[in-house]
Amino acid sequence: MDTKTNEQYADQPVDSVELDRGELNSATPKEDILGSHWRLTRLLNNLPGTAYRCTLSEDYQYTLEFVSRGSIDLLGITPEALVAKNTNVLELMAHPEDLPSMRRELEEAILGKRPYKMLYRITLDDDGSKWVLDQGECVFDSAGNPIYIEGIIIDISAQKMREFELLQENHRLQGFMEDRFRLGSIIGKSQGMRDVFKLILKAGNSNANVIILGETGTGKDLVAQTIHEHSGVSGAYVAVNCGAIPPNLMESEFFGHKKGAFSGATSNRKGYLAAADGGTLFLDEVGEIDLSLQVKLLRALESKLYTPVGGSEPQRSQFRLVAATNRDLAQMVKDGTMRSDFFFRLHVLPIRVPPLRDRLEDLPLLVTEFMSRYLGKNADVPSLPVKLRAAFETHHWPGNVRELQNVLERYLTFGEVILSDFGAQVSKGSMDLDDALEAAAAYSTLTEAMEAVERHLMLKALEKNHWRKGQTAKYLGLNMRTMQRKLKKYSM
Repeated sequence: MDTKTNEQYADQPVDSVELDRGELNSATPKEDILGSHWRLTRLLNNLPGTAYRCTLSEDYQYTLEFVSRGSIDLLGITPEALVAKNTNVLELMAHPEDLPSMRRELEEAILGKRPYKMLYRITLDDDGSKWVLDQGECVFDSAGNPIYIEGIIIDISAQKMREFELLQENHRLQGFMEDRFRLGSIIGKSQGMRDVFKLILKAGNSNANVIILGETGTGKDLVAQTIHEHSGVSGAYVAVNCGAIPPNLMESEFFGHKKGAFSGATSNRKGYLAAADGGTLFLDEVGEIDLSLQVKLLRALESKLYTPVGGSEPQRSQFRLVAATNRDLAQMVKDGTMRSDFFFRLHVLPIRVPPLRDRLEDLPLLVTEFMSRYLGKNADVPSLPVKLRAAFETHHWPGNVRELQNVLERYLTFGEVILSDFGAQVSKGSMDLDDALEAAAAYSTLTEAMEAVERHLMLKALEKNHWRKGQTAKYLGLNMRTMQRKLKKYSM
């Protein structure tokens, strides 16, 4: 049997190289090495991904010397075409944004004589891209000089896409976690507020009239506006404070009037019903409407027709009615100050908003929201002192959420708190020292106690100055270097 030369093996395609057992047994050492080379090449060609070898010059320039046939699936380019370019084609195909980190990882791996692993994008001829995992190591000569880098590139686009989908899902869930205690502008996680949220969504999906019941300051107007926002109607949201309208002007305000209808009616004017056509008419403090107007509003609710003051032709308005009151309407019916038919027309879907004292678990959410609104969305919101939080939790809150908002605004502006039901006044300064001494009492040594006092007073000064470090340093009479040192000491 004739012995095959190296050149004969080299001219054959990799897939056609066959060495039977007899040839291997009779092969010379040189032929044996060549046969091993081709078997290894065949193995690399069948690996998932693309195996490669680059020669490495003294100035760390790479030249592609070998590429497996996986390049056809990965890049759409044959190994022969890649090697013929006589350069590091793989790096040229890398996304420009990923090149600096690739080069840094490769250089550090060579200098540290360790394997490298890189994740980056490659750009394709069709302007598409793929995410790849590129890992390998440098081959050194006997003198310790780098001569080759050998590695394998695997397409991980599907994995990266899944990671991206998971990231998007995580962001969506984070948004849900942030928003699940909020509906529109209403905030709350208590059971009472969750019940309100359900009724708002139910009202938004129907055309039924809604009556919102609750004490002053509970946010009934926000409930009405949120119902309108979830109803999907294209018309306007028209809010009317019935208690602010003089009785003699109520009919004209609601139904509008014609020119000359009364003294001072110098032109035609549309009323609230016309403005709310196709939208929502919100009647706040509906219990203030007198009996005569109740009759006319009842007719408009039933027929969707009304007649302007001084007019003769009925006008149409397709409005949805949402009303609110802090009064006992059923008692008003008994007292004869509200018509029973008007009451029942309003009382289709009642929503009762709980007072703040019955939803104290919502206090932290509300405090954070109002302080963020006052300081700005991007500002660091300071935490309230322990004594102030305790006072909030024991306060009766007769003014409800509106009172809380006013209390917090005063606290941030003037540094003092006045709680309305007993007129107690507490300033930031008076609480700071008490709290600091209370914190120090937990320590046994003088040094620890003094550090506890200093840390506490620094924290309060930061809160008072809205965490502006320069302003806080000036407030405490410290230079910035000392301020920074103490912040680092107390991990602030």
